[in-house]
Amino acid sequence: MCGIALIVSGVRIDLLHLLPDFKSSLPEVEQVDQPVFSFDDIKAALLRRGPDNFGSKKMAQPIERTPVCIPPELKMIAFLLPVELLLYKAMIAFWGNLLQNCSSLVPHCNFGEPIKSISHWWMVMEIFLFIMVAISNRKSHSKLFLKGEIFGGIHVGSNNNDTAILMDALGRCFSCNCQGDKKACYCTKGGQNSVPELLSKIKGPWALIYWQDSSKTMWFGRDAFGRRSLLVHWPTADDSRFLLSSVSPPLSYKKNLDLELEGNMSDLSFWEELPCGIYSICLDASKANDCLVGEVRKHEWSNPELKELIEWERTFVEPKSEHLNFPHLPVVGDQHAMHSNYVDGMPSKLSFDHDVKHVKTDIPTVPVNNTILSDSCLSYKGVNQCSDSLPAQRVLLALKESVKRRITLERMFQTTANEVRPEKFVPVAVLFSGGLDSMILAALLDECLDRTYEIDLLNVSFDGESAPDRISARAGVKELQRIAPSRRWNLVEIDADLSDLTSETLHVMSLINPAKTYMDLNIGIALWLAAGGHGWVDRGVSNNHNEGHGRSMYKSEAKILLVGSGADEQCAGYGRHKTKYRLGGWLGLHEEMKLDMHRIWKRNLGRDDRCISDNGKEARFPFLDEDVIRTLLDIPLCEVADLDQPIGRGDKKILREVAWLLGLKEAASLPKRAIQFGSRIARESNRKNFGSNRAANQASAGSLVIHMETKFT
Repeated sequence: MCGIALIVSGVRIDLLHLLPDFKSSLPEVEQVDQPVFSFDDIKAALLRRGPDNFGSKKMAQPIERTPVCIPPELKMIAFLLPVELLLYKAMIAFWGNLLQNCSSLVPHCNFGEPIKSISHWWMVMEIFLFIMVAISNRKSHSKLFLKGEIFGGIHVGSNNNDTAILMDALGRCFSCNCQGDKKACYCTKGGQNSVPELLSKIKGPWALIYWQDSSKTMWFGRDAFGRRSLLVHWPTADDSRFLLSSVSPPLSYKKNLDLELEGNMSDLSFWEELPCGIYSICLDASKANDCLVGEVRKHEWSNPELKELIEWERTFVEPKSEHLNFPHLPVVGDQHAMHSNYVDGMPSKLSFDHDVKHVKTDIPTVPVNNTILSDSCLSYKGVNQCSDSLPAQRVLLALKESVKRRITLERMFQTTANEVRPEKFVPVAVLFSGGLDSMILAALLDECLDRTYEIDLLNVSFDGESAPDRISARAGVKELQRIAPSRRWNLVEIDADLSDLTSETLHVMSLINPAKTYMDLNIGIALWLAAGGHGWVDRGVSNNHNEGHGRSMYKSEAKILLVGSGADEQCAGYGRHKTKYRLGGWLGLHEEMKLDMHRIWKRNLGRDDRCISDNGKEARFPFLDEDVIRTLLDIPLCEVADLDQPIGRGDKKILREVAWLLGLKEAASLPKRAIQFGSRIARESNRKNFGSNRAANQASAGSLVIHMETKFT
């Protein structure tokens, strides 16, 4: 896991094309004496991300033969893994080329001639302070800072590094700024891609900062669904700097843990989630007399298939007669009997008859190409032949391929894998409630992961063994053991007491920033604790092997964490979806689901990515794979959900059928339960901050913004 950040000062940032209401007259650039967040603040925040190396470069001393000091305000910061940290050693050549580049960046400032503008000179020097901090193109001084993974669109071999491959591809892009009012970049030049065209091809989560030396342009952005965090601070009258960061530094009141929340409210409004997309800042000295100007533009995605996914228009919204003839699985018609084995929506101790003939194959697992994949991940027996006749099977195949892509044994794990016995190496974990989504992910992970590896199932509870998620998790493990008896499952029970988490709560507040509601905080704390992986494993619950019983402390070292985000948004899993369907029919339901997908980057994914990666873990979202999204959109909405049916039956109907195909008969009928309620952190938070659940409900606590005077002691 890595973190990235950029701080730019001394450049006049022109936001007129991006924000029409922005003042057309560029404000004077002023140094901020006491910024809300400094370079050291951001560095400290990124150091928590679990990097193997930290790289940064700042220049505060005058360069030889240069009559002025170079201010330290612009720094590039990046955390990079050893295989990504390619140190650029030719420093003498760098500085020589730098001086030559001055004339191309600032036409009237030529080396060897009198410097006509001191500000031009030091700004040129600042812009080129990218040495030794990122993947470099040795033919130029372009630099790439990538936080993410490439799962398709650009070929990355099994032994290649994503960042190095992308840097090489970006180095072959031609310079195009698409000036004027043109937002999209469809330019072609001798078969070469433009930067927006190349980035539009990528499948997978990413956030990046890229300096294109040839055009003196800073490119930055995040993928179309916002699966990786990138925060932005646009210049303001209070702080004229332009900042990007994958995480917010701790809020100023963290220094006063024994007092009420103190600090400037601007701490909570300093950052905003960067909207998904590709942006550029082209540096131009000709638009101002005494300083560089950076013009910000947003570029449209050029990939037609990606644009279709972003628009999120379903092929069939209203049911047609032919849709009613789709074959259905028993899960749809056999729910009453299954619900009779549940008490208050949770599994009872009654066991089920597991004679269902599911489609899981028995092909032996063999390591292939240094991966942790099983050959059985390639196909299900008999599914390909009838995938067009049963929508659930198409979704199942798409989900399985999505999981497969996300658990390749990457280089970041190879050192650890070689030092630890295979049976003790746990590379992948699942955020596990025992509910429908996490059970599907666990079962698919079992299909794709070599059987020599254990799987950690991370479960958080704020009410010990009485929390709904703890009860369903224990029942879920038993069901997983029945369909995968040879797998070693580690149910990591993470117990927490909200009253003991004062400093942790304040820290998570900085992670969820700019989100600031009680619901965001509750979800953030639960995710942060789960990703930490510090808990207990009860061997009597977690496995079928003769290893004795007893509860022992356990720390999950898995670097990849599979998360079920996106399942409810795409398959009508929220209560409000049923309301919209009742009031507006199929079209109303579709519009509500589309709204959820259009705002998931802002409401969920950036927050979740920051909370999970703070522990050095990498969240991966199989339900938000591009091919999974496409598959679900191609299926008639009435096959995805049937909200005329009761809760636990018609909501996420397609996923309930997927669970049935996997042999997860109990999980197929479980009702939706959000992590803040299933773990019971919402109840404890309500009691702590409002006195009772009733008072919290009356105050609409879930959507209420946290006030600075709230006490956490």
